[in-house]
Amino acid sequence: MDAKIIVEQFLGSVETLSITPIENGLINHTFLVETENGKFILQQVNTLIFKNPTAIQNNHMKINGILDRSGYSKKTVKIIPTLSNHLLFEKNNEAWRMLEYLEDSMTFLKPSSTEIAFEATKCLSEFYKIISQEQIILEETLPDFINFEKRVIDFKTSLVRETERKRTAEKEINFILEHLSLPEKWIELQNQKSLPNRVIHADPKISNILFDQDNKAIAVIDLDTMMNGTILYDFGDMIRSYTNNSDEDEGSVSDNFNAENYVAVKDGFLFYLKDTLTPIELENLDYAAQLIIYIQAVRFLTDFLNHDIYYSVKYDLQNLDRTKNQINLLKGLQLFLN
Repeated sequence: MDAKIIVEQFLGSVETLSITPIENGLINHTFLVETENGKFILQQVNTLIFKNPTAIQNNHMKINGILDRSGYSKKTVKIIPTLSNHLLFEKNNEAWRMLEYLEDSMTFLKPSSTEIAFEATKCLSEFYKIISQEQIILEETLPDFINFEKRVIDFKTSLVRETERKRTAEKEINFILEHLSLPEKWIELQNQKSLPNRVIHADPKISNILFDQDNKAIAVIDLDTMMNGTILYDFGDMIRSYTNNSDEDEGSVSDNFNAENYVAVKDGFLFYLKDTLTPIELENLDYAAQLIIYIQAVRFLTDFLNHDIYYSVKYDLQNLDRTKNQINLLKGLQLFLN
């Protein structure tokens, strides 16, 4: 569908100066829209992944409401409704949404320093602190997202067929199989409901934090994945994304773990949360960091073996390179912790 026609569903008949793709996401298609009336973010929601796109919009509104009435020190990104006052424009099995664009903001794909890593995770710490003050249940947008028992089953299922890709990934498959005991503790904790059920972001990578020109964090963005779950998942995913010195699809760099960023991320994460988290959460932070990296390797490898049906790829071996990257990161973290 023509992007200009979609823009008009939200903004009416305006002079659209440019519609530029923003290509650092793996799931949705995102564009920066510049018009005579200002800038906006236009996004096509991937309905193969988010099968209920209305739910992600409802969750976004609910989270914004909590933050806006709480004295939250950061900005919230407002949803721009359609001219008919809907949160989405849906047509031809496509779902589109528009968000406000925060002027003079910027993002990082990787932390450029330990100070940036600390600033970003401190921002997330405040975000969690505030949304944890209200007991809310969000609509489910990604069923079984942190069901690691299912992730392991899906991986084993991907091994059933004898394919060329399976032979290509033999080394990585063996590594995952040799470490299958790693998720066992997590699965037990989840089955016993030992971990507090909180509202989490579920994708707290640094590119989902907006900074101002002075490198101060000003907003948490991309609330699509917001869900109820254990905050240990988010901490682990912060470590996974903030401590990686290489690009995520760089599979040949063996020394890609940044120990200084690990310390900075933990300090930032605990800045507002150290008195909120329970003892079982605090004692499992290091474990969660290892596990989430491992599970991400499992997910990339599973998708590679399934011929890239989940993550966007630009070349045939990209998901395998991503797998190698996560395995190298896990090895570096475990060496640091031991």
